[in-house]
Amino acid sequence: MTDTNLLSTIAVIAVFVSLILAFFLLTVKTQHKLSNVLLAVFITLNAVDLSSWFVNGFLQSWPGILLFKESASLLTNPVFFLYALSVCYSDFKLRPAHLLHALPFVLINLELLPRFYSLSFGAQTALLNKVNGLPELFWMLICGHVQFVVYVTGIFLVLHKYRRIYLENYTDPSTITYRWLFQLTLIITVIHFIVTVKDLLQFSGSIAIFNQAQLIVGINAVFILCWFVFKALYNPDLFRGIDSSIKPIGSTAILLPAGDSTAMAPLSPEQVAKIETLKAYMLRDTPYLSPSLTIQELAGQMHLPVRELSLLINYRLGQHFFDFVNEYRVEKAMKLLRETTNRELTIQQILYEVGFNSKSSFNTAFKKHAGVTPKDYRNNS
Repeated sequence: MTDTNLLSTIAVIAVFVSLILAFFLLTVKTQHKLSNVLLAVFITLNAVDLSSWFVNGFLQSWPGILLFKESASLLTNPVFFLYALSVCYSDFKLRPAHLLHALPFVLINLELLPRFYSLSFGAQTALLNKVNGLPELFWMLICGHVQFVVYVTGIFLVLHKYRRIYLENYTDPSTITYRWLFQLTLIITVIHFIVTVKDLLQFSGSIAIFNQAQLIVGINAVFILCWFVFKALYNPDLFRGIDSSIKPIGSTAILLPAGDSTAMAPLSPEQVAKIETLKAYMLRDTPYLSPSLTIQELAGQMHLPVRELSLLINYRLGQHFFDFVNEYRVEKAMKLLRETTNRELTIQQILYEVGFNSKSSFNTAFKKHAGVTPKDYRNNS
């Protein structure tokens, strides 16, 4: 089998898997419909790009459609960025302002309207076959790479903010989106780097190496799509977003009294009393037993403003809300593990009873707080 035939076969498989996954995302029942739609559009746009390996020859008879298809790649990175926002923020909605992300795609096609789309079939074909006949193709390629750098940087910044807000306001580790999006963005970045090298080889005249790079891109695309399918099938309700109106504590200095340095100023008697009330409430009412406890819910139970409670925990106690709550869960688990009457309870049962909902998150939090694993702690008690 020649490299060209192998590339075409890989591309057909990748496009087929992409369309199945996109259909699944569009039809599966979930509360995250917008996220799934955007991910389906992103996967479909990538499928359109991958289809170039076996449909471009056929589309030579329709050069206008061929060029419009190629320009659609300018929508891929903006859609992925919007998908990341929709996953991170539960209140995300598409707004007219988001149409600005499609500006490069619109501008390039407006430029091509008089220079290409309005020409006769013969003139269009001549331009496509002529070296440097359409400089827009070169600028389209450059724009795509610049877009990628800008949007991926934006996604990593969003993830950084998301992680801070989540640790300061939420406690359920099984719903953290950070790891999924970070892995996905990192993998796509690596693949894009390979694509960039491939594109540079295209201009170097190294056809054999260029074809090998094409094969690597195609094979990786299939593996990534299979990973997507695995995630989608086993986690159709994978994500939980955060409220975009919540700001990281570090950005709220404006709310503090003038000249007050929260990290350095001594605790006031009122703050000491509120911290003691908070600790007493945690021990007495055990709100930490709820796996999905958020700082908003805890503030409501204690009749405190959310921001005030967040400042007390994240700044005054020097802990993220995530770690603050997990300490109480671990202390409860340690008590259960020590009691001989609970020997019939498995560690799995205990972790669910104290508010955790995954073994990995329980083991991580337990070892961080107690210095040993739950199993070792029970054996040594």
